Amino acid sequence: MRALPLTLSLCVLPMAAGAQTAPAASRQAPVTPPAVQQSLAASASSEGRVITLAEAETAAREHQPSLRSAQASTDAAYARVDQSFSSFLPQVSANAGYTLGTSNRAVIQNVPGSDTGVVSNSTRRFSGSIAANQLIYDFGKTSGRYNASKESAGAQENSQQQVLQDALRDVRSAYFNVLTQKALLGVARETLQSEEARLNQVNASVQVGSRPEIDLLQQRTAKANAQVALIRAQNAYATAKAQLNQAMGVETSTDYTVQDVTVAAIAGEDEVLDALVKRALEARPDVAARERQIAAQESQVKVTKAGHLPSLSATGNLSDVGANPFNGATLSAQGGVQLSWALFQGGLVNAQTREANANLRDLQAQKDALRQQVRLQVEQARLNVVATREALTAADDAQLNARERLRLAEGRYRAGVGNIIEVSDAQVAFTNAAAQQVQATYDLATSRAELARALGTVELSTVASR
Repeated sequence: MRALPLTLSLCVLPMAAGAQTAPAASRQAPVTPPAVQQSLAASASSEGRVITLAEAETAAREHQPSLRSAQASTDAAYARVDQSFSSFLPQVSANAGYTLGTSNRAVIQNVPGSDTGVVSNSTRRFSGSIAANQLIYDFGKTSGRYNASKESAGAQENSQQQVLQDALRDVRSAYFNVLTQKALLGVARETLQSEEARLNQVNASVQVGSRPEIDLLQQRTAKANAQVALIRAQNAYATAKAQLNQAMGVETSTDYTVQDVTVAAIAGEDEVLDALVKRALEARPDVAARERQIAAQESQVKVTKAGHLPSLSATGNLSDVGANPFNGATLSAQGGVQLSWALFQGGLVNAQTREANANLRDLQAQKDALRQQVRLQVEQARLNVVATREALTAADDAQLNARERLRLAEGRYRAGVGNIIEVSDAQVAFTNAAAQQVQATYDLATSRAELARALGTVELSTVASR
């Protein structure tokens, strides 16, 4: 969210008719609140380490959760490719068992008067087998699934690159916002210092009677408003650094400052729209991801249609059954060729084919929508770059004129031909012009970062300002 230009509101305290006022000499200039004094002292001191834009981008590459999530999705997609490839290889399974049992059987003795006897029998049985199955040909069903999984994995990898570009765009925007708020804080601090210095001058003039007391009240109000603006600027600066931490994906303190940078012009930013759109369609990873998703779905359509056709495979089996697993006399082996063909499935394959074709049409429509979205993003980013460049030029002129106006107003006031309202208005105009110039400077940097993202460019050319 962009910060609004810093403004100072001025008000004149009304005085009731007939009200008694204390002599000007007995009044003291208002004391700066301790909180503001501490803030000014803290701002003047070192903020700790300095973070460059390159360091912020590196931190995002290493710590941003969205990038780690995208990488995990890519790894899972390539694992599915290996799963699909496994169908080309022999499928071997083995099982073995060993049972031990005892059975009791009653035996009647032939001798008169003797008891019935019990005979116990022990049984031992071993069974084991190894079965193998190798696909020979299935009319492209297995190869189609494998190709579809490869294209899907490639699409996911392209999507991961798009996530990276989005993360870098967010880091750059947050970084430039910190620079914006830092510069606005400097404007607010400079304004407060000017108002404090002017308050001392007005107070001295009122005490000697060369200026009315209402000037002192007016200047006190101006200083108070400058203090409020400074506090808000400090809060906005701290908030911007917290947002930068989130964009980088780090959970550390914000006891740092950022290095000022100037973003160089994007290569071709003044080209015609069609040339930029063509360049974006060729470079953007989300467009490439959509193309590969369509290729994967086309393979899936072929796989689905092949459900009407049979599959041919070779089978083999080696088994051993008996009391002793090392008795080779009970070993047996089998082998053969198996043809499986689902002759009738109640229209299942036809319905699956219609679904696959519908999904393909959906992806093709999404591709067309993405092309239109790319064109809109490129055009908007290009227009923003042009507008912010022109706005920066106008803001520079406005700041120069506002500074000169303030100088003249202060001179007129010291000469006794101007009034405090004129000076206050000139100060507000200069503060607003300075804030507008700051905003325009970093709006241009943000616009160029957005254009780079719209064009599918990862790198952003910058130059350290200091």
